[in-house]
Amino acid sequence: MEKRWVISQEAPAKVVEQLAEQLKVSTTLTSILCQRGICTYEEAKHFFRPSLQDLHDPFLMKDMDRAVNRLNEALHRNEKILVYGDYDVDGTTSVALMYGFLRNYTSNIDFYIPDRYKEGYGVSSQGIEWAAENNFTLIISLDCGIKSADKVALASSLGIDFVICDHHLPDDDVPQAVAVLDPKRVDCPYPYKELSGCGVGFKLLQAFCFQNDIDQAEVYKLLDLLVVSIAADIVPITGENRIMAYFGLEHLNGPQQMRPGLDALKDLADLKGEMDITSIVFGFAPRINAAGRMGDAKNSVRMLLAQTKEEAHKMAGIINESNKERRSQDTSITKEALQMIQEDDFLKTSNSTVLYNENWHKGVIGIVASRCIEHYYRPTIILTHSNGKASGSARSVHGFNVHSAIESCSDLLEQFGGHMYAAGLTLPVENVQAFRERFEKVVANTITAEQKIPQIEIDAPIQLKQITRNFYNIIRQMEPFGPGNMRPVFMSEGVYDTGSMRIVGDTHLKLRLTQDNYHTIDAIGFGLGEYYHDIKDGVPFDVCYTIEENIYRGVITLQLRIKDIRLK
Repeated sequence: MEKRWVISQEAPAKVVEQLAEQLKVSTTLTSILCQRGICTYEEAKHFFRPSLQDLHDPFLMKDMDRAVNRLNEALHRNEKILVYGDYDVDGTTSVALMYGFLRNYTSNIDFYIPDRYKEGYGVSSQGIEWAAENNFTLIISLDCGIKSADKVALASSLGIDFVICDHHLPDDDVPQAVAVLDPKRVDCPYPYKELSGCGVGFKLLQAFCFQNDIDQAEVYKLLDLLVVSIAADIVPITGENRIMAYFGLEHLNGPQQMRPGLDALKDLADLKGEMDITSIVFGFAPRINAAGRMGDAKNSVRMLLAQTKEEAHKMAGIINESNKERRSQDTSITKEALQMIQEDDFLKTSNSTVLYNENWHKGVIGIVASRCIEHYYRPTIILTHSNGKASGSARSVHGFNVHSAIESCSDLLEQFGGHMYAAGLTLPVENVQAFRERFEKVVANTITAEQKIPQIEIDAPIQLKQITRNFYNIIRQMEPFGPGNMRPVFMSEGVYDTGSMRIVGDTHLKLRLTQDNYHTIDAIGFGLGEYYHDIKDGVPFDVCYTIEENIYRGVITLQLRIKDIRLK
């Protein structure tokens, strides 16, 4: 598939050169820092040397004082407290964080995760009624609740107070809860707006510790859960998130024993070496998510809270089986979806993909939408039958607002929600064909030619001879990488293979590259075997890549991980 290379705009030369002189590093590296908003020595110092002391005062968040006061009151009166969370990774880590901490101060506490299929996303009437039947008087909701004004009102009518910890955009109708903690509230002065749901819960516990003279070290023990939520929920790894992710990874990789549940998950995922954001995203997150997709999300919380190795491995095993089922469903449904496109002349050339099959598993349709985009790069919606309706997940391509496109078809829908790149929707089955046609028309009229081509963002063009161990070590210090602070991507022009190129694993390229026949470096291009015949025999080409370490028989060397090849 053709890809579009986009080189990041260079920062002002004077700023770049001044910072390079202060840091004693190359202007290439300081240019990358400036592109990320790090343009002064002081900003660089905070970036390269994260400190928990730089976390913001939690009481800067609107309603924090009310939230802590209500929690203290509940603990003092020995009220029954229910910790309520969503069924995804952010929700389940949030529940494990809050419940696991507060159970040290009360035994009158329980947690609740809604059933994905029976109750749907967010706070449910069923959950409120269960809380009332079991005499709970305070609910702390995490990663949900900001759009649940009607459910909060129902709880209030049943004598239940709410403290909401959420990070999603609020509606105009903010719930009438005792406290609504959400940095995205327009009236919230909290300086950092991009916390995960678990992050908001963490700030509540920070404030609780401050107010009750509890050592902050107690809440810092929860950073391992918090970094899992930050990585899995794809929030920006900037500002406070970067600090908390940095120390969360330090916790996971430190000398102290890893939380039994995460340790068991690491074993099952066969993760070797140090944990980073990528290993959490691809190793931990799918397995934790699978519990809610295919079974009971409470199993994820039980695993995260497990206090013994035996209990942790038992729960991790159950979750891993759910993940195996998820992968099986994912693979078979993706195959069916791609076949539907290939066999339909209209779909093969359209600007969007909308597919419906009543037998597809609802738990994996969002994943399938993403898989389809890997083959047909365009806004995609996968629908299946659920509770008498067509229910689906939408995914988008770079720069295209799929939520807005769906909104243009709202008269055909019963409900929808989401954001620019991902959304969910429900509509009558009989409206599917009309929706498909309308959605295609909206996309065709609004998508640009550039948005139809996958984009690779390149931080800087460099010469291969610039890639030294010192250069790489500075890049390593920019970790943890993720949205807002991605691993730097470089481009080098006119490179060629020294004659050692070969195909490995059927589809991958293994090369040794040079530009000047003097400086050489190993490279691997996963899935790029199709270029073998075009670039053999020393034919020059351009390449974009990230830099990584390769360990082979105990020897550590630098290598390029090629993202794309451009023929001359």
